[in-house]
Amino acid sequence: MSKQVTAEQSIPLVEKVADLAMRLGRRHLADYGAVTSRHDFTQRQLMSCLILRAYLKTTYRGLLDLLAASPSLRQRIGLTDKLPHYTTLQKFSGRSQVLAIAQKLVAEIGRAAAAQDPAQPAAMDATGMALTTASDYFRNRKGGKVRKWVKISTLVLCGSLLPLGLVVELGAVNDKPHGRVLMQQAQNVAQPSRLYADAGYDSELLHAQCREQWGVESVIKPIQRRADGQRGGRWRSLMSPEYLQACGFGRRWAVESFFSGLKRTTGGALQARRPHQMVAEATFRVLAYVLRR
Repeated sequence: MSKQVTAEQSIPLVEKVADLAMRLGRRHLADYGAVTSRHDFTQRQLMSCLILRAYLKTTYRGLLDLLAASPSLRQRIGLTDKLPHYTTLQKFSGRSQVLAIAQKLVAEIGRAAAAQDPAQPAAMDATGMALTTASDYFRNRKGGKVRKWVKISTLVLCGSLLPLGLVVELGAVNDKPHGRVLMQQAQNVAQPSRLYADAGYDSELLHAQCREQWGVESVIKPIQRRADGQRGGRWRSLMSPEYLQACGFGRRWAVESFFSGLKRTTGGALQARRPHQMVAEATFRVLAYVLRR
C-alpha cells in the first residue's frame, strides 16, 4: 500500500526554500531600502531571488528565465505582476549589509535548532570557495596562482548540522580572528555543551573566551610549539590526546559534513568576478543550503 502524500510533502523543494527565505526575510528586512526607491520589489523578494540563484547554481538571467516559466514559484515570492531586471539583482547583491543580514538569519535558524536539543555540542572550522572552475592542476600547468578563494568560517551544532555563526571574507585569513567573531555571534544564540575545533584555532585566548566568557568547554587540538612537547597556558595544557579522546573530539567531523553538503548542493566554485559580489554569492550559498536543510 502506498503512503499518503501530504500537501506539504508534495511541494517542490525549491519552493520550500523560497517560502523559508521570504518568511525569515520578513523579520529582518524592511520592505524597501529607501523612501525614495521605486517600490517595485521588496528587499525580501530580492533576497529570496538571490538565495534561489545560489541554490539552483544558475546565473541572474537563468534564474529570471526559470521564474518566468514557473507561476507557482513566482507566487511564493510574490512576483506575480513582473520580474526584476537582472541588474537589479546584481546591485542588491553588492550591498554592504548583505553579510550582516545573513548573520541575523543564521542566528535565528541556529537559535531554533539549539532550543530543540540544548545539550548538543558544536564545532567550528573554515573552508574555501574557489574563484574559478579551473582545477588547481590546470592553473599550476598554466603558471597561475592557485591560492585564491573566498573563505567561509562557521560554527555548527553537531546534532542538527545547523550554524550558530557565519563569517565570509575574501582571501586567505588566519582562523583565529574568525574564531573570535564566531564565538561572539554564537554566544548570543545558544550555549552548547562543548566546542570542538582543529589546530588552526589553537590559542589560549580562544580557550579563555570560550570557557570564561561563553561558559562552554573548549576542546581544541593543540599545536606542538615547544621542543619538550609541553603546552603552555591554563587551558591549552589540558589538551592532551587522552583529554581530546575522552571529550569525544571525533565529533568535530560534523562541521566537515556541513561543508561537504554545502559544496555538493551549491557547488565549490563561485561565478561572481567582483570582490564584494564574490563574498555576497558565497553568503547566499550558505543561506540557500541552510534553508534547504
